[in-house]
Amino acid sequence: MALESLNPATGELLQTFDEWSDAQIDTTLAAVHADYLAWRTTSFAERKALMLRAAAVLRQQRDLYARLMAEEMGKPVVEGRAEIEKCALVCEYYAENAEKMLAPEPIASDAGTSYVAFRPQGIVLAVMPWNFPFWQVFRFAAPALMAGNAGVLKHASNVPRCALAIEQVFVEAGFPANLFRSLMIGSAKVNRVIESPLVVATTLTGSDIAGRKVAEKSGAMLKKSVMELGGSDPFIVLEDADLDEAAAVGVKARCINSGQSCIAAKRFIVVEAVYEAFLERFRRNMAALQVGDPLDERTQVGPQAREDLMHELHAQVQASVAAGARIELGGEPLGQGAFYPPTILAGVCKGMPAYSEEFFGPVAIFIRVKDAAEALLVANDTEFGLGGSVWTRDRSRGEVLAGQIRAGAVFVNGMVKSDPRLPFGGVGISGFGRELSHYGIKEFVNIQTVWIK
Repeated sequence: MALESLNPATGELLQTFDEWSDAQIDTTLAAVHADYLAWRTTSFAERKALMLRAAAVLRQQRDLYARLMAEEMGKPVVEGRAEIEKCALVCEYYAENAEKMLAPEPIASDAGTSYVAFRPQGIVLAVMPWNFPFWQVFRFAAPALMAGNAGVLKHASNVPRCALAIEQVFVEAGFPANLFRSLMIGSAKVNRVIESPLVVATTLTGSDIAGRKVAEKSGAMLKKSVMELGGSDPFIVLEDADLDEAAAVGVKARCINSGQSCIAAKRFIVVEAVYEAFLERFRRNMAALQVGDPLDERTQVGPQAREDLMHELHAQVQASVAAGARIELGGEPLGQGAFYPPTILAGVCKGMPAYSEEFFGPVAIFIRVKDAAEALLVANDTEFGLGGSVWTRDRSRGEVLAGQIRAGAVFVNGMVKSDPRLPFGGVGISGFGRELSHYGIKEFVNIQTVWIK
């Protein structure tokens, strides 16, 4: 089997890579483990210096990496530069804070001395998606390496060049050559990696289907896992919301990364008192988005990452229309390449695919509700639970509603986003465990009790 790098805007085959043999996997894991044994004894000061160099490498090569993402998965180049900057920031955040986060915690007990220590564990396998091909990896790698672990990456099969570029960032920064390696394998070989006694844990960002498979195998091998899975985030607009701001942010929150984000606003749940007024503003802003070549500085929405994904999205739209939804904007593929236009589906109600499924593309789903109470019921009427937002001029009311939304993160009058300082993750079929913040760095350490008489 070959891993193919295809340009989704043009269909051009950019490069192919032969899948590794089992022997290559085993040899690489042994080399990573050897580097881990030395790395786990390094000081935080040594790790910090190297992680800060990784941030510098990212910034130095920012334009190159942004172009690479645009060519390989269609990300608008302007957004690609922002993604690389965010990767540099997460490297700096953990470089500066890991030692404090993992400092021993004294605990009073019947011992002369007792405390909790946080020890590195070994190789963590990261199974990562194509939609944020650098950020998803660095938000795992920065804390994992700063904690004294090693990492191996099974990246999405359509972004092999990004995978190798990420590996090279750590090499150029001066990390041990095999401390972080990209495995050039397809999904069929993931189980074999999990089975290796040298791999101690797994982390996956992706669909709930992929998450179930990796979590099942990790559980069978009694290995810790963190799952950051899909979402169908509610965007609740109440009657006292600032409609202009909510519509402007809502369009950005729906169409960032050409709509291919797990925490994108997907279900716009709007009270009937402002439904038409909000829809009109939203439609106007969506229609103004510039769709086109991801390498063009003016492009705001590029192609979907693969043509098959674009067709799957369109099939969901068509099935929802057949069930009674109404297209207010867009709704048809844009010819050559994997381009899908900014689209609005209105009149969505229970029983339609748009009501219950995740739409991974620039399709906004509009649901009309009577009041805040019904909005809350609809928001929670889902198996997903990643993020959500509430829009109201009454901050106290927004905070109360936020506390009643079943999700890992809720933003009041703001777009759901990840931030190195704040924990990130979901509930329900959106996954378990947390990334980022001090919670994330503690997911893959041995939380060890030390008791001394």
